[in-house]
Amino acid sequence: MSVATDTAGWRFALVGTPNSGKTALFNALTGKRQKVANYPGVTVERKTGTLRTPCGHSVNIVDLPGTYSLRARSPDEEITRDVVLGRLESETPPDLLMCVADATNLRLSLRLVLELKRVGRPMLLVLNMFDIARQRGVEIDTEKMSAELGIPVVTAIAVRRGGTCDLLARLDELAAQSLGPHTENTWQPPSSAELRAEQRRADAIFRAAVHMPAKPDSLTTRLDSVLLHPVAGLAILFVILFVMFQAVFSWAQPVMNLISAGFDWLGALAHGALPAGLLQSFIENGVISGVGSVVVFLPQILTLFLFILLLEDLGYMARAAFLMDRIMGGAGLHGRAFIPLLSSFACAIPGIMSTRVIDHRRDRLTTILVAPLMTCSARIPVYTLIIGAFVPAKMVFGWFNLQGLVMFGLYSAGIVSALGVSYLFKLFFWRDDPSPPFMLEMPDYKLPRPKSVIIGLLTRAKAFLTRAGTTIFSMMVMVWFLASFPRAPIGATGPAIDYSLAAWIGRIIHPILAPIGFNWQISVALIPGMAAREVAVAALGTVYSISGGDDAAPKIGHVLAGQWSLATALAFLAWYVFAPQCASTLAVIRRETGSWKWMAVTFGYMFVLAYVAAFATYHIAVALGAG
Repeated sequence: MSVATDTAGWRFALVGTPNSGKTALFNALTGKRQKVANYPGVTVERKTGTLRTPCGHSVNIVDLPGTYSLRARSPDEEITRDVVLGRLESETPPDLLMCVADATNLRLSLRLVLELKRVGRPMLLVLNMFDIARQRGVEIDTEKMSAELGIPVVTAIAVRRGGTCDLLARLDELAAQSLGPHTENTWQPPSSAELRAEQRRADAIFRAAVHMPAKPDSLTTRLDSVLLHPVAGLAILFVILFVMFQAVFSWAQPVMNLISAGFDWLGALAHGALPAGLLQSFIENGVISGVGSVVVFLPQILTLFLFILLLEDLGYMARAAFLMDRIMGGAGLHGRAFIPLLSSFACAIPGIMSTRVIDHRRDRLTTILVAPLMTCSARIPVYTLIIGAFVPAKMVFGWFNLQGLVMFGLYSAGIVSALGVSYLFKLFFWRDDPSPPFMLEMPDYKLPRPKSVIIGLLTRAKAFLTRAGTTIFSMMVMVWFLASFPRAPIGATGPAIDYSLAAWIGRIIHPILAPIGFNWQISVALIPGMAAREVAVAALGTVYSISGGDDAAPKIGHVLAGQWSLATALAFLAWYVFAPQCASTLAVIRRETGSWKWMAVTFGYMFVLAYVAAFATYHIAVALGAG
C-alpha cells in the first residue's frame, strides 16, 4: 500500500470506546476548523476537522462514533468498522489510528487496542483524562504499556489548555519520520473464544503497566450508593424530572412576558403606521402575531434543554438509564432507550437518531416507534397556550403551581403511553425475540463546563429561531392567505374569514373532527401544523385574529377561552399528546428504519390513539358538565 508523504493529504482517525473523551479531544485538536455532516446514505454523524501542529503540519482528522469492538452491532459501530477497515468507497482509509482511552478506566480500551492492531494500520494510543487518573492515585507506566502493546503511548488532558502538547509533539515526530508502511490487514470478526483470549491478554497488560489505588474514588462511590439505590435512586430521578417540568412553566414566565410585550408593541406599531387594508393585516396578523406567538415560547424550550445538557455533562444520564432499565424492560424497552427517549423531550428527531447506540435491532426499532410519544419542545407552545387560557394560575398544596402540575400530567401521559405501546409491540410482534442483557459503562461524575452548556443552548436557540423564520413564517403566510382570500362580498354581515378559502377547507374536514369537539378553525390549524407542531398555535392566532378583529391578535388565549368549551380545550390537549403532527419526524423514521412501512405504522397508530383519546376526553368532559 502506498504511504502518504505530504501531511496535507494525511487522514487520522480518532477511535475509542464511548465516554473516553474522544469528542473533547477532537474539539481541542481542531478548534473551529471542523465540519459536521452525515455519512452518505445513513444518518450517522460525520465529524471532520483540520489539525495544525506546532511545526505547521496540517492533518485531516475524522472523529468516529464510539465502539467497544469492530464487530459492529449498531449502525454507529458499522461506520467506525468500515472507515477503519477502508471499506467505504467515499472515504480514504486513515493513515493513522489514534485510539483514545479513558486513563481512569483502561480495561475495555486495551482490548479494543489489541483488536485494532490486527487491522495493520499505524497506531497511537492516547491516554485521555490523565490528570483525573493521577488525582485518583492511578499510576500508569506508559513506557511499559508501549512496550507491551508495540505502539506509541502518549498522555492528554483534552479539556485543559495545553493538555494536548505531548500529543502534538508526538504527531510532529511522526510527520518528520513518516508513518511507515501499513502491515497486512489480518482482522476478522472475532469468535467468542477469541474475544475472551484477547480480554485475558488485555488484562495481563493492564496488570503489568497500571497500578490501581487501594480504594476507589470515595466521592463517586458515595454518590452512586445513593443515586443508584433501587428505591432512593428512582425517587431522586422522579424529583429531578418533576422539578424540570415545573421549571419549564414557572422559571421561564418572566422572560416570556417580556417577549410577548415586545411583539405586542411591534403589532401596535405596525397597526398605527400602516394604512388599514391587506398590507396591515399581513404584517400585523400574518407575520408579527403568527411568528411571535411561537417565538414567545423560546424561554421554556431553552429551560428544558438546560436541564438535559446539565444532566448529560454531570454524567447522570447513564445512571438514569440504569435505574429505568427494570421499569422499561417490563414494557419491552431496553435500558439504553432511556437516553434517546429523554432526548426526545427536546425533539424527537435527535432522539430517534440517537437510538443508533442500541445494539439490538428490535430494541432500536421499538424505541424509534415510541419516541414521538415523548412530549417534545414543539408541543410546549400548544400546551402552554391552552393551559394558560383554561387552567387558573394558582398554587395548590401550598407550593405547587397548578399549571405546572397539569403540564407534568401531560408529560406523564406521553411517558405512560410510550411504555404501553412498547409493551403491545413486545406482546404481539417481538414475543420470540428476547433482548440481550443490559450492560452500560458508568462515566465519571464531572462538573458541567459553562462554556459547553452555553454553546449548546445558543445552538438550539439558533435552530429554533431559524425554524421560526423559515418553516413557521412560510406556514403563516399560507394560513394568512387562506384566511384572507377571497374577500367578503359587499354587504356581508358575518366575519370576513367565513367567506375565505380557510373556512371552505375547514368545513370540508370538520365532519371528521366534529365528533371529538373540534370546530372548523381547529381543522384549519391542524393542516399547517403537520409541518411542525408549534405552527398550529400560530395558525390559530392568525385565524382568530382575522375572525375576531384587531383585538384578538395580541391575546389569542383569551379569545380561545371565550369561544371554546373546556371540553374542546381538553380534547385538543389529548389530541396533541398522541398526534403525529410532525412531517420531519416521520421522514427521520423512514430514514432510520429504511422502510416506508414503519413510518406508516407510526403515523397510523398515533393518529388512532390521538382520535380515540380526544373522543373519550371530549365526551367524558361533556358528561361532567364541561361542554
